[in-house]
Amino acid sequence: MKIEFFRHNLEDREIQNVTRVLRSTFLTTGPVTAQFEEKFSRCVGLRHIVAVNSCTAALHLSLMALGVGPGDEVITTPMTFIATATSILHTGAKPVFVDVENNTGLMDISKVEDAITSRTRAVVPVHLYGSMVDTKGLRDIADTHGLHIVEDCAHCIEGERDGIRPGQLSDAACYSFYATKNLTSGEGGAIATNNVELADRVRVLRLHGMSKDAASRYSGYYQHWDMISLGWKYNMDDIHASLLIGQLENLNEYWRKRNAVWEMYSKGFHGISGMRIPETPGKSGRHLYTIWVDPRRRDEILYAIQDEGIGVAVNYRAIHTLTYFRKTFGFKPEDFPVANRIGESTISLPLYPKLLDSEIEYVVKSLRGIVVQY
Repeated sequence: MKIEFFRHNLEDREIQNVTRVLRSTFLTTGPVTAQFEEKFSRCVGLRHIVAVNSCTAALHLSLMALGVGPGDEVITTPMTFIATATSILHTGAKPVFVDVENNTGLMDISKVEDAITSRTRAVVPVHLYGSMVDTKGLRDIADTHGLHIVEDCAHCIEGERDGIRPGQLSDAACYSFYATKNLTSGEGGAIATNNVELADRVRVLRLHGMSKDAASRYSGYYQHWDMISLGWKYNMDDIHASLLIGQLENLNEYWRKRNAVWEMYSKGFHGISGMRIPETPGKSGRHLYTIWVDPRRRDEILYAIQDEGIGVAVNYRAIHTLTYFRKTFGFKPEDFPVANRIGESTISLPLYPKLLDSEIEYVVKSLRGIVVQY
């Protein structure tokens, strides 16, 4: 049996939406992008959405709009994709890591205060695998020290913890619509916020620092534009936005199907020695199903799973162990031992709505045999 690591949910509806845009006169950031921003605002419960071309862009622009820059420090986690840290570096600031919780892989907020210095300006928590960081506790710390919070929600559109959804207690929530995400346009991202000043600022920054985008310049009489700040080419176009609009209608249904896969996996893996499943506090977005195995055997197990025709991924090797960060900042693996252990033991399994029961059962049966063997 061959089981891909991921299959997207794009259907005829999405193809028709793209075709409609391609047959129109407007391809770049325009009415369809605005329509998506309005619908996504209702979906996440935050007043302002600014669609961009990646979550990396969303994180970068949010930090820039909040005034983070050279000489500043931003606290984050090493257990995430590299873009969380590189978006900080692109502002000119320094990423400062704190270790993660042993049972979840989430940022250990009990370690945040010890990492705060006079140069700290913000914290970027990551809602890993779909599970939310304790944003209530983090908000208390941020308020005490006058810090901004920008949430990396690349895994967590649907998440909730302690009655709080992403972005409700922070300056901004940053989303990804990358190819393997729960909501996808191949590439794409968004900034969600209740702060109108921040939203207005990032709208300018996402398009070269120009005072008007193409839609406003060419609707009716031509309108002259000005460059009011130094910005970037980070805008989302109507083609990508058209892929997202229809999926929003099925987001809850997709979550229910992924949750059903999650429960089948967890029931099937129950009692296997030598394998741990991360805990998921609150309602998880169910973005990744990750297992933790013996680090000494992780790659052997990973390759054995692939030999059974099952797609896998590693989410993630701890950032502080990667060459650039070791050479630039002098990090050692033992600096953040929990993140290092998770990075060396993690394997992500297929998790998406189109998985069949027979495929799930095959993954479970294969894993039970492989993990016991190794």
